[in-house]
Amino acid sequence: MAQWSLHRAFETGRLDPIDFAAIAKKEYQIEAVEYVNSFYKDKGSNESFWQMMKMRSDEIGVKNLLIMVDDEGDLGDADDQNRQTAVANHYKWIHAAKTMECHSIRVNAFGADNSTIFKNALTDGLTKLSTYAAQENINILIENHGLFSSNAPLIVEIIKAINLPNLGTLPDFGNWCLSAKWGSTQDGSCLESYDLYKGVEEFLPYAKGVSAKSYNFDKNGLHRNFDFQKMLTLVKNAHYDGHIGIEYEGTVLGEPEGIRATKAHLEQVWSHL
Repeated sequence: MAQWSLHRAFETGRLDPIDFAAIAKKEYQIEAVEYVNSFYKDKGSNESFWQMMKMRSDEIGVKNLLIMVDDEGDLGDADDQNRQTAVANHYKWIHAAKTMECHSIRVNAFGADNSTIFKNALTDGLTKLSTYAAQENINILIENHGLFSSNAPLIVEIIKAINLPNLGTLPDFGNWCLSAKWGSTQDGSCLESYDLYKGVEEFLPYAKGVSAKSYNFDKNGLHRNFDFQKMLTLVKNAHYDGHIGIEYEGTVLGEPEGIRATKAHLEQVWSHL
C-alpha cells in the first residue's frame, strides 16, 4: 500500500503518518507499505525516529518496502552545483530507508528542459546517487512522474548507459503525461502523454517495484481510466515477482473506499490471469 493513497487524510491531520503501517494492516489487511517523505520532512536525518518506525512496523508484522522522495532538488539539473546539492539531499533518505530495511528509494527524474542536456545531467546525477546508495545496499528507482521522466525510451536509455545493478524503475500505471510535472492523466487536462501500456512494458525489465495507480471505478468495480487486466498481463508476462503497490488517487470515492476498490480489483483481475 502506497502512503499517497491516504494523502488527504494525512495532510489534514485526520490521520497521523506515524501510524501508517498500523493503518495499512488493521484497516486494509495489507502487510507491505511504501512511505512518502513529504509526511516526514523534518525527520529525514533523525535516525532514532526511523528506528522507532521500524520497531512499530515489526511489532505488527508489516514489511517496509521503499520511501518515495520528492522535493529534494532535480537530479537532472543542468547546473553542476544544483545537481550535486540534489544528490546530497537524497542521502538522508537512503539512510532512513536502510534503517527501515526498505529495499529502495524512489526518486524523480526532473531537470533541464532540453532533452540532450537533461540526458547528460541526469546520467551524472543518477550515477553519483546510485553509487552512493550501493554502499548502503539501497536501490534507486525512477518513477514516471511527468515531463521527461514519462518518456520511457529516454529513461531506459539513461539506465542502460549507467549500467548499475541498483538503478531501476518503478513503473506507475497512470503518470504518463509528458507535458506536466507529476504526470497525472486523470482529469483529461494533459496536453501530451506517452502510451501508458507501452511505457509500463518498457519500464518493466528494470522494475524493482510497480505502482498500480487507480483513479475511478464504475458501478461494477471496474477501473474506468485504463485497463487493469492489460496492465497486469504486462506485469505477469515480464515475470515481475515483487510487490504491486496500491496507489489510489481518485476523486469520486473517498480514500478508504478507493483503496478497497483498488485492492479488490487487483485481486480479482490477477486471479484470472
